[in-house]
Amino acid sequence: MSEEIPTPQLIDDLDAPHDSSRVVKDLLAGTAGGIAQVLVGQPFDTTKVRLQTSSTPTTVAEVVGKLIKNEGPAGFYKGTLTPLVGVGACVSIQFGVNEAMKRYFHSKNSNDTTPLTLSQYYTCGFVGGISNAFLASPIEHVRIRLQTQTGSGSSAEYTGPLDCIRKLRAGGGLMRGLMPTMLRESNGCGVYFLTYEALIANQNYHGVARGDIPTWKLCLYGALSGTALWIMIYPIDVVKSVMQTDSLKSPANGKNMFEAAKSIYLKHGISAFFKGFAPTMLRAAPANGATFATFELAMRLLG
Repeated sequence: MSEEIPTPQLIDDLDAPHDSSRVVKDLLAGTAGGIAQVLVGQPFDTTKVRLQTSSTPTTVAEVVGKLIKNEGPAGFYKGTLTPLVGVGACVSIQFGVNEAMKRYFHSKNSNDTTPLTLSQYYTCGFVGGISNAFLASPIEHVRIRLQTQTGSGSSAEYTGPLDCIRKLRAGGGLMRGLMPTMLRESNGCGVYFLTYEALIANQNYHGVARGDIPTWKLCLYGALSGTALWIMIYPIDVVKSVMQTDSLKSPANGKNMFEAAKSIYLKHGISAFFKGFAPTMLRAAPANGATFATFELAMRLLG
């Protein structure tokens, strides 16, 4: 998409670029989008994590079948409480920082009523992703520990999110996986927001106002944006998951992401970096379609 095409804003920052109430609305709408993302995507995410961290070759069908047999349908929502609260906050940070960066670029451009370029939108998402990583990393660490826990009752290592947080902090490992999370979130969010804005821009170019774009198209554009994100960053997500399920005291796959990546490759080959790719891509469309559609509709409701 050419940068000569007028590019829209996630929020109408051209109408009120310095309106502080927009930040509050952004945070509220982002929280709603994050909650929608978790509710729709959690079963897919649980399947993905089980595949990524399996010590033996397995398939989606085997993982799903075993999970249902041993843990019941509720097993797909293990560890949901943490992301339900946390992902809402994460999405709020993504959108909040993204909006602050857009205001920054407007102040630097020669005309602050001129839409940002696509490269500037990528940069806004990039910075938003880095900021989000500091919250996303511990939240995902807790979620992954709970998702991969197969025991229950007295045999469970963690009794819940708070117990998991306490034990990870005591072991000095709560922030394990921060670096791969930062790499994933920065480029991923850059591509994520850029793709969405480009698709919205195409509608604007053909005379359709942002507020008039139907919900089904918002879902479609969000789905395509989420798909683009995961295609770009999936291998680093595998490295992060392996690091966050490894032993805190004596990690079998090394102490940093480079050692973990090397260990994964030596043990399982290049294909290991794409374990769980299928359920992730299946999740990307509905989860991110729900995220952006919910965000946009919430913004319309908030005015």
